[in-house]
Amino acid sequence: MENKAKNGKAGVLFYLIMILLPLLAALICLGIGRYSLTSSETVKVLLSKLTGADVDNTAATVIYNVRLPRILLAAAVGAGLSCAGAAFQGLFSNPLATPDTLGVASGASFGAVLAMLFGGNLVAIQLTALVFGLLSCFVTYSIGKTKGRSNIIMIVLAGIVISAVFEALVSLLKYLADPEDQLPQITYWLMGSMSRATYGNLALGIPFIAIGVLIIFLLRWRLNILSLNEDEAHSLGMNTQLMRVAFIAASSMITASCVSMCGQVGWVGLLIPHIARMMKGNNNCTVVPISICLGAFFMIVMDTFARSATAAEIPISILTAIIGAPVFIILLKKTGGAWS
Repeated sequence: MENKAKNGKAGVLFYLIMILLPLLAALICLGIGRYSLTSSETVKVLLSKLTGADVDNTAATVIYNVRLPRILLAAAVGAGLSCAGAAFQGLFSNPLATPDTLGVASGASFGAVLAMLFGGNLVAIQLTALVFGLLSCFVTYSIGKTKGRSNIIMIVLAGIVISAVFEALVSLLKYLADPEDQLPQITYWLMGSMSRATYGNLALGIPFIAIGVLIIFLLRWRLNILSLNEDEAHSLGMNTQLMRVAFIAASSMITASCVSMCGQVGWVGLLIPHIARMMKGNNNCTVVPISICLGAFFMIVMDTFARSATAAEIPISILTAIIGAPVFIILLKKTGGAWS
């Protein structure tokens, strides 16, 4: 009994640390940049709306209008992509599954580039990306159905094909774009950046991420059953078709929304769930919440480094790849490639 109580306290402490990690990172990162602030100054500015305290106008503008939207977007994107990656890895029983397994990111990228080509504003770009991202998921799932039932292998293969088609279409649009004006904008957008974060964009995109994350979080224990074979899952009374649709729809909604707001961000949905499994094992009941917290923390830190490391902002996907690839290699060496 005493050991159980100790383990229970340790578990609560662990999850408390996980929750506090992105919050502390956000507080520290809000003060980092060309206009630097201490943590106490940052807290004072943040609370000034409630307390009515007299604060420097420049500091308030930098915090509320520039850094806070970016950090909120980074946290949402990191948490969302990590959650979607964990869900797909559990659903497909594949350690290499990512949020773009079904071609959603490629579809959303095509939609965004198409909107840019026709001179759309940020809202138009975001909406078009979201629509095409969800459309690519629908097409992939439709192709993957055989005799009215979904087949995991067929869905994955269809996702690879749809992703390749949309990537080819993106290349075609880049070829047709004005090399002086449109092409640089398209190329920079595809590399990923949080610089377009505004409260309006967040209000449009974050609800989709929040709904998707909530669905996966509430149903996360069912991922353990879906990792079993079809007969075993049915014997436990689960409607596997319905659960697959729920997880695929939630993950695709998250991915499409993330891509629509900040472009393509790689490695997060692949790397973070693996780190979560190394920390607490393969039980998806723990992998999903840890992935959400670590993903938010990781993206906040990466975005802060991207905007403050050099005079010109570094595209976020470059950083996540530079950091993610070596870390993933270390994880593979440490675990020997084992995954179950």
